[in-house]
Amino acid sequence: MLEYKENTEKGTVHLKWTIEDIEMYAKAKDYIDTIILPLYPISFESDMVSTVEMTEFISLMAVQIERQFKGRILMLPAFPYILSSEGDVPIHELFNWEAEIYKSGFKHLFYLTSDSSWRTFEDSLSGSLIFLPEAPNSLLDPKYRNTILEDQVKQVYSLFTQKWQQIEQR
Repeated sequence: MLEYKENTEKGTVHLKWTIEDIEMYAKAKDYIDTIILPLYPISFESDMVSTVEMTEFISLMAVQIERQFKGRILMLPAFPYILSSEGDVPIHELFNWEAEIYKSGFKHLFYLTSDSSWRTFEDSLSGSLIFLPEAPNSLLDPKYRNTILEDQVKQVYSLFTQKWQQIEQR
């Protein structure tokens, strides 16, 4: 659904929300019942590098997950938020997102994050929080990145399947 471009020199990934992707979604709408919303912490304090590592890792994972579940999910652009030193997260903003997403007919909503602050609020969310601890810096090395990501996606695959089954059984 999302288009990505990978710059192998720097190991960066850019996700884009495009008309082409949405047209493809409109054609397959009956089969796409799941939204994935990556959560990106932003900080301008001493933990800036850490938040960049978290967002980069979640961005890389989002691309791999989208590849794996193409035709079943719609990947939204990331939800950026300011990381609070008190551990607060903008949960009320996500409640608005949830209302719109479910009102639009989607059955499943998954949040992807490496920010452990969200785990405190997991029970308050209608969607499923997928917490992925940020990977080691070796992930940024293009030689190892794809292998590590593929291994992590395999683990996430079973988690998604389990969550889908739990929700369908309700």
